[in-house]
Amino acid sequence: MVDIVDDGLRVLFCGINPGLMSAWTGYHFARPGNRFWPALHASGFTPRRFAPAEQQGMLALGLGITNVAPRATARADELTADELTAGGKRLTAKVEARRPQWLAVLGVTAYRVAFDDRAAKVGPQERTIGHTRIWVLPSPSGLNAHWSPAALAAEFGRLRTAAEAPPTR
Repeated sequence: MVDIVDDGLRVLFCGINPGLMSAWTGYHFARPGNRFWPALHASGFTPRRFAPAEQQGMLALGLGITNVAPRATARADELTADELTAGGKRLTAKVEARRPQWLAVLGVTAYRVAFDDRAAKVGPQERTIGHTRIWVLPSPSGLNAHWSPAALAAEFGRLRTAAEAPPTR
């Protein structure tokens, strides 16, 4: 999968890994049941609902997309802890180089493993990568039934509000 990144983004969204449909199409969050694109729009990050094929348009909005692990799987729980840990190190280097304001990791379980933070919860984290703040979002996968579309959009909206606030440094 090709990253959708640039220097100094407002938010770099980070999926766990590409699903099989995303690997096949080359577009992030491409599976029709994935709720990333609807939540992004419903939360106010985008002026309309983007289709996965329009992912490059995110850059103009100061948004980007990457993944923790590069290997495509049918389910994120098929990844090993070693893959997630190695992905956390790659992601840290990417964030240090690109310096987004916020890194939004989509999946609390993957975040806990990738960053060795067993107590992490959804929401803003104390940890930073340089000056980049971290927010853990629920996974938008359709398999994550614990979060309704409305609740998912509301959590994305909390991040959007924080990302639009003036820096406090």
